Amino acid sequence: MSKTGIALAGGGPLGGIYEIGASVALAEAIDGCEFNQADIFVGVSSGGLIAAALANGINPARLARILIDDGAEEIFDPEMLLRPAFGEYLSRIMSLPNLLVSSALSYLSDPFHHGLFESFQRLSRAIPTGVFDNRGIDRVLHNLFSQRGRTNDFRKLKHRLFLVATDLDSGESVSFGEEGFDDVPISTAVQASAALPGLFPPVVINGKHYVDGALIKTLHASVALKEGADIVLCINPLVPFDAELAAKRNIDERQNLNDGGLPVVLSQTFRAIIHSRMRLGMDRYKHQFPEADVLLFEPSRDDAEMFFTNVFSYRDRRRLCEHAYQRTRIDLYRRRHELMPILKRHGLSLNLNVLKDHRYSLLPRPSHKSKVSLETTAHALDISLDELQRWLESSRPA
Repeated sequence: MSKTGIALAGGGPLGGIYEIGASVALAEAIDGCEFNQADIFVGVSSGGLIAAALANGINPARLARILIDDGAEEIFDPEMLLRPAFGEYLSRIMSLPNLLVSSALSYLSDPFHHGLFESFQRLSRAIPTGVFDNRGIDRVLHNLFSQRGRTNDFRKLKHRLFLVATDLDSGESVSFGEEGFDDVPISTAVQASAALPGLFPPVVINGKHYVDGALIKTLHASVALKEGADIVLCINPLVPFDAELAAKRNIDERQNLNDGGLPVVLSQTFRAIIHSRMRLGMDRYKHQFPEADVLLFEPSRDDAEMFFTNVFSYRDRRRLCEHAYQRTRIDLYRRRHELMPILKRHGLSLNLNVLKDHRYSLLPRPSHKSKVSLETTAHALDISLDELQRWLESSRPA
């Protein structure tokens, strides 16, 4: 039996929710692959949170129920990431008097050679390194992994787990979970991997400062490949949005992203940078690991739902998780001719009966009076047309 790896990219709360929905679809449709029983798990940023939960035996369907239904047990609450980093603010404010004195002395010691701006530039050290406090991730995951049958210790897991972060001082990526970095609590490693610079302060572990693992690479599927994975299933939740393509497919007026202001422009820029970098990595895997198969699942570039969703709205988060689930099911069916021979090589198979049944859903089934979603209707029509084509071909005379 082939060794299976799961690699989850980063993407903030939005990406984590998408990865949960996509994981449920993959787990349902791929026979022989238990998503929480894979041999190797690799996670970056929010993908690290999902990977850590899967490696602890929490299956994707359970993660989805926690997100959608069990409000009291919800582990992926984006609001816990919006608490101000008061400790960081206070420590920087406390350093301000000494910085003012040293800047003034530097200027007065030689005012003809030390410019005013140059001397007082050191005051920038008083600027906080992060706006929000992400210690809630460590606290919530510590409690979750302390429950019976789970562990917060990399060395006690039944499967290999790697959580990638970046060493701020060296700029090198570090895989928590590998030898020499497996004594760190899993919850703390997730916090470090998700510490996006500017948004969250660096996380101090054994005297070193760590930030988001996506700074070096987006996916880090190579970690699983180097550990001997024969097939790696990858989920990348963030892709650049193509407004022109979306307008063509939806027969709607084209959206100008510039009208969305700075947040939308920055989001598109960030997505474009990390996606192009990830594509280069995928091409590199083919040459470095020719015997292995790497399958990537991600949203389409015209997915406005994924791009414009307000992740801090509970209703929108429920809808996004269902959206990711349905879109991944559609993607699996449309790519079935490509995927089936690859999966077969590794003792896996694609369950077409599951994919053809458009009644599958994460959310409770709507009442008979409710409208069926456009995606589900389109998927059912696609399947019906495919079946009709196969019947016509089989009915032709020799």
